[in-house]
Amino acid sequence: MERNYAIDFIKFFAIFAVVVIHTFPLDSVMGFYMIDALSRFAVPFFFVASGYLFGLKMMNTREHFNYFRKYIIKIFKIYVCWLIFYAAYDVILILFKYKGFEIKKELINYFDEFSLFNLLYYGKGTSGYHLWFLTALIWSVLTVFIFFRCKKINMLFILSFVLNILGLLGQSYTMFFEFPVSTRDALFLGLFYTALGFFFADQVKCRKLKKLNVKTYSVLLFLLALLQVMEAFVLDKLLPGSHGEYFLSTIFLTAFLFYFVLTNNQSGKGLFVTKIGRNSLGIYVIHAFIINVFNMVLEALHIDLANHFLWNLVYTLFIFIISYFAYELLQYAERIVKKWNPVLLS
Repeated sequence: MERNYAIDFIKFFAIFAVVVIHTFPLDSVMGFYMIDALSRFAVPFFFVASGYLFGLKMMNTREHFNYFRKYIIKIFKIYVCWLIFYAAYDVILILFKYKGFEIKKELINYFDEFSLFNLLYYGKGTSGYHLWFLTALIWSVLTVFIFFRCKKINMLFILSFVLNILGLLGQSYTMFFEFPVSTRDALFLGLFYTALGFFFADQVKCRKLKKLNVKTYSVLLFLLALLQVMEAFVLDKLLPGSHGEYFLSTIFLTAFLFYFVLTNNQSGKGLFVTKIGRNSLGIYVIHAFIINVFNMVLEALHIDLANHFLWNLVYTLFIFIISYFAYELLQYAERIVKKWNPVLLS
């Protein structure tokens, strides 16, 4: 099977968008708000890419369950390792920040959030707030696999689309009805975009997609990106909605980006940014830690970047670069450990 370099190429922009979301202050400058709204394609794109690659494997192997089992175990191991990492980091901070009986009180309050539902479904409880993506991906792939084995993928696609639309009521469309629970999860967000990726895999197998010219791609990308920013602005600033993490227009923008990926699969081949995109999951899991550390440094130095647009751009680039090389260093260390003790990490 020919490698699709365009997936990793777009992943580079998606993971950078994730770092932007987590580093930029939201409302202090209008430019921040617009960039934040534009960046909201990122996580849906990761779900679509995951669903697509999973779907391709399902359609090109007879060992469906074995691949599914290995896939889930791999993602679950990554989640557990980084959950432990962030929990240990949080506990160390508490031990340094508090003294005496305050330590016990803070630790009790901290571990109160460690319910099975929070840890295994919402992926929350630690400062690794972004780890929700991994649990959402696990549950989404599990659901897609069940419907695939039952030959009901089309039904799932329709059902997950309806759930995603309902999930908007817990996001930016709260003027109609506000969900009492978070809709940034597997059920309302991850499932639809993972199913969409699986649907794309099925379509690629059945038919050849038409490639558009560069001008058409550029115009459509600009219009769909503008539509997402406008939707976010109107709902949050002009109407009594709220700041959303995904929108109705996100569907069209993400689907279009993946259409580009499928019709230009050699885009980005040989580029350094494509190599970075290939390590997007590593950057994703570690970047929140890097942000926390450097935010503490800025706070200790009494540096406030909230109203400085250009300095925030520089800071975001800095966090992104450090996150990439930090994960590269971890991978290098893992290779060294495996070389000298292959049993330990087998």
